[in-house]
Amino acid sequence: MAIGLITGLVVSAFRWIIGKILGGTIWVYQQIQTGHPWWLLLVIAGSILIPVLAGLLVKHQPQISGSGIPQVEAQLDDELSLRWWSILWQKFVGGILSIGPGLFLGREGPSIQLGAAVGQGFAETTGQTGTPRRIAIACGAAGGLSAAFNAPIAGTLFVLEEIYHNFSLLVWLASLASAVGANFIASVVFGLTPVLHLQYADSLPLNQYGHLLGLGLLLGVLGFAYQKTLLAMPRWYKRLIPLPRWLDGVVAFLVTILVGLWQPLWLGGGNAIILHFGQAAPVLGTMVILFIVRFALSMVAYGSGLPGGIFLPILSLGAVLGGIYALVMIDIGWLPRQYFINFVIFAMAGYFAGIGKAPFTAILLITEMVGSLIHLMPLAVVSLVAYLVVDVLGGAPIYTSLRDRLNLEPAAQGVTGRRAHIEIPVAEGSRLEDTAVRDFHWPKGALLVAIRRGEQELVPSGDTLIHAGDTLLIAVDANFRAKVKKELITLLKQPM
Repeated sequence: MAIGLITGLVVSAFRWIIGKILGGTIWVYQQIQTGHPWWLLLVIAGSILIPVLAGLLVKHQPQISGSGIPQVEAQLDDELSLRWWSILWQKFVGGILSIGPGLFLGREGPSIQLGAAVGQGFAETTGQTGTPRRIAIACGAAGGLSAAFNAPIAGTLFVLEEIYHNFSLLVWLASLASAVGANFIASVVFGLTPVLHLQYADSLPLNQYGHLLGLGLLLGVLGFAYQKTLLAMPRWYKRLIPLPRWLDGVVAFLVTILVGLWQPLWLGGGNAIILHFGQAAPVLGTMVILFIVRFALSMVAYGSGLPGGIFLPILSLGAVLGGIYALVMIDIGWLPRQYFINFVIFAMAGYFAGIGKAPFTAILLITEMVGSLIHLMPLAVVSLVAYLVVDVLGGAPIYTSLRDRLNLEPAAQGVTGRRAHIEIPVAEGSRLEDTAVRDFHWPKGALLVAIRRGEQELVPSGDTLIHAGDTLLIAVDANFRAKVKKELITLLKQPM
């Protein structure tokens, strides 16, 4: 709870400052449009100076680049050693410099890394190491997403599903306490209205559920294209832009000027665009152009390496795709017009579920952000279809793919004499299912010390059979935790 309250303060300040700067940026572009062209000089100067300052921060601390979620994942697996204060202040300042002036980046990834830094700082200040330290980092990450979107349940589940990869009861309860604390602070600052409060009068009837399959297919195919394009951007920057990597942000800022001069309200992460759909349905041509522009500019912005997330840009792209699909179906007479906003909502969850491969988080996040439970069933259908399409095409979770490209800085490897633990859940069909402890080839340095089975904790012997649904508690030397965990995961992926 303490970590959540502190994270709530940090992320609320981060979110508030970004909102004020983005509002000022839009106002400046509107002044240019209404006959005050001298403001353009300020925009050009700022679009060179600001990314240079943000780039210097990234050059000094490379692990604040991008969303920060892959870095948090690597921290929790002991594959990355970071100084929490260096991350905290530089991510805070760098995120504001990158997101506030209107780049097509989201605040949620940086908020998660800010929360993780708060959790790490709290743990180190109070002398916690090993598992308590990792749980503190996970708590901070949950609080960061909760405060960014006023979504405590989704923030907790995102940590379990996407970051921690373990539905541990201790992690679940601790992260939930942190997320609730952070959400309380954010609610005091921003009010109780859901972040994407979209009102609609009619639930989608069952005879229209066939559209959910078509929408999920579209989101899955374009979600896979999003993954491939995003992962290719650093290579394209290196090939096409003759600048040092830390100056690539200048290109993203200068390109964004063109959008600001044309449509300033399109700038930023995209939540204002989503809310506008609840007020008036745009024409199909405008929606197609909006998708192309936001897709391209979000790629340019994230590919530059500046601090900023893809979470909210993904949701806004999904909303636009849902609107495009609905408008096409409406125009050909296959869908009643009153269901337009429904498809905007459904597509946000589906697009994120496909790209992030985190369907539970997608469903709960949109439910909390919109503030209504009546669309859970269609959200689930669209999310499952989009997830399956990306899976069939060979797409991996986007944050896992980004993590694989990190320049990791692990702690020095040597026997410390300090014990750490690894929790391994045993799924149906696992190589460990119905296997005696003595019959599995455990990695060197791994010692199975307990098996959690329901409410019981068993002390295993060589003859103990491991069952599906068990959670294995494995003791290792602290410095070899990441290595042994990776070996275990590799062994469990091998055919039986």
